[in-house]
Amino acid sequence: MLDLNDIALFVQVVRAGSFAEAARRLGVPPNTLSRRVQHLEEQLGARLLQRSTRKLTLTSAGQAFHERCAGAVDGLTEAGQELVTGSQEPSGLVRVAAPADFFSFFLMEWVADFLGRHPRVRLDFVLSDAKADLIAERIDVAFRGGPLQDSGYVGRQLVSAVSDGLVSSPAYLAARGAPDTLQDLVNHDCVSFSHASGYATWRLTGPDGVEEEVQVAARFSGNTAQALRKATVAGLGIALLPYAIIRQDLQAGLLVPVLPQYQRKGYGMHVLYPSRRHLPLAVSAFIDLVTEKLKEMHGGGSDARV
Repeated sequence: MLDLNDIALFVQVVRAGSFAEAARRLGVPPNTLSRRVQHLEEQLGARLLQRSTRKLTLTSAGQAFHERCAGAVDGLTEAGQELVTGSQEPSGLVRVAAPADFFSFFLMEWVADFLGRHPRVRLDFVLSDAKADLIAERIDVAFRGGPLQDSGYVGRQLVSAVSDGLVSSPAYLAARGAPDTLQDLVNHDCVSFSHASGYATWRLTGPDGVEEEVQVAARFSGNTAQALRKATVAGLGIALLPYAIIRQDLQAGLLVPVLPQYQRKGYGMHVLYPSRRHLPLAVSAFIDLVTEKLKEMHGGGSDARV
């Protein structure tokens, strides 16, 4: 029979990223942890971790086993904590992965209010437009824009898809003129996500419902949507951006639509977490907060496994 303590130790080692760090957090010798995990591997008849002097890496079997066990271990730990404290109060560290521009639309005041209502919760944000590996980076919950890939996690749409559109600053159009057709963009400075070639291919749907594409030169490129938005407001060219992040700039006249008859379908925003079962109270409480605030701004959302 498998020792549940060994399984719990394995989960803690994965989250810590090393035997040494897990040992420090748990207050036990690293060689004890290594021996217990090795014993678990022998019982399972499968290697769970690839060990090296620099880092630990989950094998495919280890990743599958961790995904199945981590939620259960958290559930048992949470149940014990609730019995000890006699409460249902959310507590503990929540690591959150979110787009680099997350706090451009999600107000810090909402975070402050959340932490004020849950004094035993700590939040650690990992902000990047790159897709985080929830297990390798020990992420509890991830908020992502763009299409969802098959990952084995639970995904839920929080913000319905809103089309992307072409925009520019009034100053740029005054200096360079407005394009009359999509292909005219090849003669304009454009602002886009980074490409090694210096060119980007934009695919947009016209008024007749037919998708067209154009290859544009990136006079300015970057790896976050907010960097592109600021460059466009500064007059560096024409950009293809989600209306969700440029709505206020359009209302203020800092940006104006370009070829508004052309649109690119957006993907909204989704929340990802490892399992529907045994979500720590702190994680579920923070997901509820983000869901509530984003629905107030945009509406929509549905559950789906991805």
